[in-house]
Amino acid sequence: MPETNLTDLSFLRALTREYGIVPKKKYGQNFLINRMVPERIALAGCPDERDGVLEIGPGLGTLTYELCKRAAKVVALEIDASLLPVLEYTLSEFDNVKVIEKDIMKTDLAELCTQEFSECEHVRVCANLPYYITTPVLMYLLESGVNFKSITVMVQKEVADRITARAGSAEYGAITAAVGFYGQAKKLFTVSPGSFFPAPNVESCVLQIECYVHSPYENCDRELLFSLIRAAFEQRRKTLRNALKKVLLPGETEFLECKLEEMGFQADIRGEKLDISQYAELARALSLHRAGSPFSGQSGAEYC
Repeated sequence: MPETNLTDLSFLRALTREYGIVPKKKYGQNFLINRMVPERIALAGCPDERDGVLEIGPGLGTLTYELCKRAAKVVALEIDASLLPVLEYTLSEFDNVKVIEKDIMKTDLAELCTQEFSECEHVRVCANLPYYITTPVLMYLLESGVNFKSITVMVQKEVADRITARAGSAEYGAITAAVGFYGQAKKLFTVSPGSFFPAPNVESCVLQIECYVHSPYENCDRELLFSLIRAAFEQRRKTLRNALKKVLLPGETEFLECKLEEMGFQADIRGEKLDISQYAELARALSLHRAGSPFSGQSGAEYC
């Protein structure tokens, strides 16, 4: 085996032949071959060497390698058992990494982070997310109850555009508002298809969510808030008044109209015009109007 260089295409071809690795479409496996990309992700995703990093889908260890150089500890969850032997080889020089064969969506993240990162200052997430499962994984992380310092992920550029969109834009949707409840999202840089092996058919983007320690919207009924967001975007061509009928109680349509007018909106406003703070204001007002409606604190939703 030649000298380790995880972003060198010749080395990658030799490595995958040696270990019998074939990129699996079902796991969205595309391996980085642009050296600058994992370095930039690791630098932005773990700027403090006292912090621990949870990585999802380490693949051949390209990003993991850079994270290990910068983090106090790296725990990488890999669903593909065939990659474990190659990860043992590519990460052999580090003693601050632990690779676990596990599906992120079947992992108790609160328990995992308590067990693995108790001596770290903060816990961060860094990952090249499989594009077919980006949104469910992001929401699973955000709703896990773990106080992540930040989440830095490579996603399809179209998804990054949606998550960072401004209210009223064509890209703005339920996922934008949902992520905004938990933190502030920003795009760091784009990544061309040629930076991967095999090359995907879409442009990628590195997205970072700086998570709130305390959400400015946590003093409202989260279940009600997320039900308003879901209903507003399920049929986004409808006015907000009509879209929310399915979640409002009898008599609340008139209350909603008055509240929207108080907020400076016309009666025919659509849901895409309201940002997360305005949805939170609606949720608080409806909660008070219902005079003691119980809070469940759970969203249990899927976002598109």
